[in-house]
Amino acid sequence: MTSSDSYDVIIIGTGAGGGTLAHRLAPSGKRILILERGGFLPREKQNWESKAIFQEMRYHTAETWYDGDGKSFMAHTGYFVGGNTKVYGGAMFRLRERDFEEVQHKGGISPEWPVKYRDFAPYYAQAEKLYDVHGERGVDPTEPLIAEDYPFPALPHEPRIQEVFDGLKKRGHAPFKLPLAVKRLTNDPLHSPCIRCNTCDGFPCLIDAKADSDVNGIRPVMDRPNVCLTLRAKVTRLLTEKTAREISAVEAEVDGQLRRFRGNIVVVAAGAINSAALLLRSASDKHREGLANSSGQVGRNYMRHVNGAMLGLSRRRNPVVFQKTLAMNDYYWGDDDYPFPMGHIQLLGKTDRGIIGSDAPFFAPNFVLEQMAQHSIDWWLTAEDLPHPENRVTIDREGAIHLSQRDRYHEHFDRLVRRWKSELKEVDADGCFMPLSFYLAQKIPLMGVAHQNGTCRFGEEAKTSVLNIFCQTHDVDNLYVVDGSFFPSCGAVNPSLTIAANALRVGDHLLERLG
Repeated sequence: MTSSDSYDVIIIGTGAGGGTLAHRLAPSGKRILILERGGFLPREKQNWESKAIFQEMRYHTAETWYDGDGKSFMAHTGYFVGGNTKVYGGAMFRLRERDFEEVQHKGGISPEWPVKYRDFAPYYAQAEKLYDVHGERGVDPTEPLIAEDYPFPALPHEPRIQEVFDGLKKRGHAPFKLPLAVKRLTNDPLHSPCIRCNTCDGFPCLIDAKADSDVNGIRPVMDRPNVCLTLRAKVTRLLTEKTAREISAVEAEVDGQLRRFRGNIVVVAAGAINSAALLLRSASDKHREGLANSSGQVGRNYMRHVNGAMLGLSRRRNPVVFQKTLAMNDYYWGDDDYPFPMGHIQLLGKTDRGIIGSDAPFFAPNFVLEQMAQHSIDWWLTAEDLPHPENRVTIDREGAIHLSQRDRYHEHFDRLVRRWKSELKEVDADGCFMPLSFYLAQKIPLMGVAHQNGTCRFGEEAKTSVLNIFCQTHDVDNLYVVDGSFFPSCGAVNPSLTIAANALRVGDHLLERLG
């Protein structure tokens, strides 16, 4: 085992939290070490091959996780610079202003946040600029009142999607253009990094035109002399050798060699599941139930949204290439006959036969899958996942991750699916002799860990939370957690922008602390 020099800040992970935080702290001149478990995601032809991505799981981890019953599975997550933003769809939403308050669902309570939308608002604006977000203000009726425009104009719909948009408007709905983090020059498409291809949502971007935390967060600061990025560094434990209230060293396997790094401040940003697992693996005589776990809340209240995909099949062909441009929140807070929150609707990237074949609950030859893809419009539906203490991350004696999600309220999601099917039928039937009438809808199972959050909730009371309002652990003075772990509730929109905005907010706090 070898030792390294000390750093002012050690950041563990480079996803939406860690990558954004590194970008914020780098100009300070403080010595920053970034530890990334993987390497850079390789640029290769398979980046744009759906079979490699969705059937062969080329960029997913091969490690074994277990569910609440001890059954093994392979999680749909990967370890690369940029974390899961390397394959995200780029949808960048602010939580609704009311999401920060206590919200009554039919199935329980979505708890209040210890900070409010007004505290996040300036950091949301900064995160939208950092991630090149394209969007349009004043159309989504649930959006908070925002004075400044998006950094870039929204991407236009292709003709088939414009027809759906117009049909929804005609029926009194308020669809809007999806806010997206891409590098698209709408006024100069010939020289635009983003080419509006059909391999964006769920794919790595072969031409680095997706605004992820690798391209927009880490790479711009790598040439700074005060920043050190160490790849293939799997952090195994955080040590408290001198006092229970201070991390004395970060232990990591780097290219097969066990090393220790020392930092005045240690920030864990490995994702809500792996961050909780790391704290639990760091149990010691000073922290017997896991590091920073005097509350018993580390790993508990795991949330990942109640997500599902829906294919709407029509006799009409859908020749769209870049499909992911439309969203709707008309049922976010409920419906006429259901006065409780339901959820959010947006388009997926365009499916092809490789994507459909990876999830089809039946065998179908390629020509059938091809016809389905050519005639489908593809939707992503999201409902809030309510926190529950028994939905949690634990580890076994070997340190393997166990992920339990036994108690999940989902009536609101089921209602959203039924309501959306009904509405799409009406839109398609308007002026059409043979309306769309067939749908394939599927909930995302346990191994789909996108949108993970909630395992180290923040709050003002050390007995009921892991972190304070600046995401510093109550128990350890120089330890912070800056990823989706801090969420006490998750709303029903994509969490990436909130994670990034919070990283900027915590970054300002750390800059003040560091002087």
